[in-house]
Amino acid sequence: MTTQIEESALVSITPRAAARAKELLEQKGLPDGSLRVFVVGGGCSGYQYGMALAREAEADDTVVDVEGVRILIDADSAPLIGGAEVDYVEDLMKSGFTIYNPNATSSCACGSSFASKDGGGQARPCHA
Repeated sequence: MTTQIEESALVSITPRAAARAKELLEQKGLPDGSLRVFVVGGGCSGYQYGMALAREAEADDTVVDVEGVRILIDADSAPLIGGAEVDYVEDLMKSGFTIYNPNATSSCACGSSFASKDGGGQARPCHA
């Protein structure tokens, strides 16, 4: 059963990231699509963030509508990224989406891998 959340109770997104997500959805021909944010096992710190564009929500997704963007989060990832903020950074070193996660107790230098206190849940397998 898909859960709909109107506020940023689970995750938030900065205006810059929202604008970039909308731009990507338009470019890929998915103006009514969503940004999927998820966590998978792996990475040098234990968990790794992932993002993808999606046409529609899956049965176990939580749907968050914030800043004009629909964000999808699967049930396994939600405990690991609850309260996180999605941002988009552009600087000399890199450009792309990044996640600021209050549940991360440590992270790798790359910024896309993290560990959480007491494991914090079950990550979705990489092949999902």
